Amino acid sequence: MSDTTQTGAGVTGARPLVRIERHGEGGHVAELVLDRPEAMNAVSTDMARALAAVTGELADDETVRAVVVSSSHERAFCVGADLKERNRFTDDELRAQRPLARAAYSGVLNLPVPVVAAVDGFALGGGFEIALSCDLIVAGEGATVGLPEVSVGVIPGGGGTQLLTRRVGWSRAASLVFTARRLTAAEAHQLGVVDEVVAAGTARDRALELASTIASHSPVGVRNAKRAMRTGFDTDLASGLDVEDECWRATAFSGDRAEGVAAFAEKRRPVWPGR
Repeated sequence: MSDTTQTGAGVTGARPLVRIERHGEGGHVAELVLDRPEAMNAVSTDMARALAAVTGELADDETVRAVVVSSSHERAFCVGADLKERNRFTDDELRAQRPLARAAYSGVLNLPVPVVAAVDGFALGGGFEIALSCDLIVAGEGATVGLPEVSVGVIPGGGGTQLLTRRVGWSRAASLVFTARRLTAAEAHQLGVVDEVVAAGTARDRALELASTIASHSPVGVRNAKRAMRTGFDTDLASGLDVEDECWRATAFSGDRAEGVAAFAEKRRPVWPGR
């Protein structure tokens, strides 16, 4: 699996705060690397701006079939908002930062392809919300996750109150948010907070493996499957089935469907046109 750094955004010295590496044949797997190790990837204003920019770039790139969100720090995925920076803010500065923070988290959430979080070490507050904004979360055995915001006088504001509740249900989410409790990887997996637990230090490898499998399938099919699932999830069943039908039609009459059927009949690997 070959890696090439394609782009980055947000700069501390000469290093981007968020960078993209491409993997595999065709570079269809994009790895979004959180890269502010000196602060354990605490999300500053500059890093939020960088995350929004990079996710916007990925969303517009039709060659991307799957995304992995990882960290350059071996002991932390992301420890949340940069509270040292926040401590210096006036109320007006905090209000001004809010749209940037929302754009960063929604940028991950709204990516049109499947996104896998690779969590080793701490994923707390806004850092855990980045992971929750992904479709799948792989955690190393040594990971610690949680939403401790109420313990410092705020609430989860990067989607945590909504995304965690949708993942695990009201009562489990309420317990975690109201108590600000941290979970080990094993506890998180038992509650359904994360999807897989692997040996410490190997979450990135497993996430890339999953993303590679996803990227081998029809890009049109995978994108439309995600769109159907996301759009139909909070609707009534009849409306959800209408959403599914619309996405089925967008896939069934595509070049990918024709290639998939032909490849199956000819007993060969499909070469997806992606349209």
